Amino acid sequence: MFESLQERLQRTFKSLRGQAVLNEENMQETLRELRLALLEADVNFKVVKQFIDQVQAKAVGQAVLTALSPGEQVIKIVRDELVEILGKDTARMKFASQPPTVVLMAGLQGSGKTTTSGKLAHWFKNGGHRPLLVSVDVYRPAAREQLRVVAGAIKAQIYEGQVGEANTATVERLAKEARREAVNSGCDVLIVDTAGRLHIDDQLMEEMQSLKRLLNPQEILFVADAMTGQDAVQSADEFHKKLALTGVVLTKMDGDARGGAALSIRQVTGQPIKFIGIGEKYDALEPFHPDRIVSRILGMGDILSLIERAEQHVDKKKAQDLAARALSGDGFSLEDFRDQLRQVRKMGSLQNLMGMLPSIGPFAGLQKHADKIDEKQINHVEAIINSRTAYERHHHDVINGSRRKRIARGSGRTVQEVNNLLRQYAQMRKMFKQMGKGNFARKLAGMKIPM
Repeated sequence: MFESLQERLQRTFKSLRGQAVLNEENMQETLRELRLALLEADVNFKVVKQFIDQVQAKAVGQAVLTALSPGEQVIKIVRDELVEILGKDTARMKFASQPPTVVLMAGLQGSGKTTTSGKLAHWFKNGGHRPLLVSVDVYRPAAREQLRVVAGAIKAQIYEGQVGEANTATVERLAKEARREAVNSGCDVLIVDTAGRLHIDDQLMEEMQSLKRLLNPQEILFVADAMTGQDAVQSADEFHKKLALTGVVLTKMDGDARGGAALSIRQVTGQPIKFIGIGEKYDALEPFHPDRIVSRILGMGDILSLIERAEQHVDKKKAQDLAARALSGDGFSLEDFRDQLRQVRKMGSLQNLMGMLPSIGPFAGLQKHADKIDEKQINHVEAIINSRTAYERHHHDVINGSRRKRIARGSGRTVQEVNNLLRQYAQMRKMFKQMGKGNFARKLAGMKIPM
């Protein structure tokens, strides 16, 4: 999401190299570029003004620290101010002293409330809680059915109840019954998916205020589509004035929006971003870490999130066994190659994973080509490997010309693709073999990484 902003900021910082001190002259152009970069990223203009004023106050006339160049000094100041805008610390969910904890989901139609409700239930389940889902959207029949499908997919409990006339009284009755059901069934979290509108209207707000009075929720989360930019910020502000939101969930953060909503919404509403949606799967919801997002914006990557995702999705025992076989020299088979690809895929899309790597240093080349990755190629590789017999997967050297043709026909790919895969596999085996012999680190140190 932040690619264009990231590139613009890096060009801006580069212009400061070689300067001995930060002063009015060499800062004005930098501040101008920062202002344009943020405005082009669709950041709220009031937020931009406040940000630039803060950076200028801290940077102009300040002596460069002994270990830092002017460019690095500005990066530090910009980083600190961006973290301040986004909320400094990671916001935590509030829990009721006596269950159930009630989470009221708010937002406009199409923002992703229902899917996010399911993702949040999945997140609570992973944390050892027992969530209960309920939809009080009695106006759109498909909404309740959608939540039922979502609940089935994540194996979460749902309260459906009986719906008669579509009005506020029915909404309140469903909410009361769902809360009672949560208590009776031992569910410690109740997630209430509310009705949305194409725009904010009095009836929607009155109904939300009625639900707030009735349920006294610990959390009122506004679900905002990050792709809508400043419209999402304005909607969040209106909801906050009427409901006193406790937090925001930004959806579609894996899209190609400019990122202005993420950098504006907390400052405009005063409420923290608590979660971000990074994909369509139900586990694609992550707590929002301001410092990590800022690191990504500044091209420093998000290695901590990458490690956490690996710990969550990668089977440690399998990974250790695979590493042992690979480093032994000849123990790394095509079946292991396939299993390795499957482990990586569990962590999410390759584009998203590469976005967590720094865009500077040895990873710069990877970042430039991240948007060109074709995820379908992994399916093709797996199909080619699966078209081999078990013996061929463990003894690649027996795969002659006729076998390659048979494998190509079986996988629906070309012989050239089969050959390319075998060549890549051979290179990987060779690399692992060198690592196992202890030569790899020495060779790597002498390599010139293309930039």
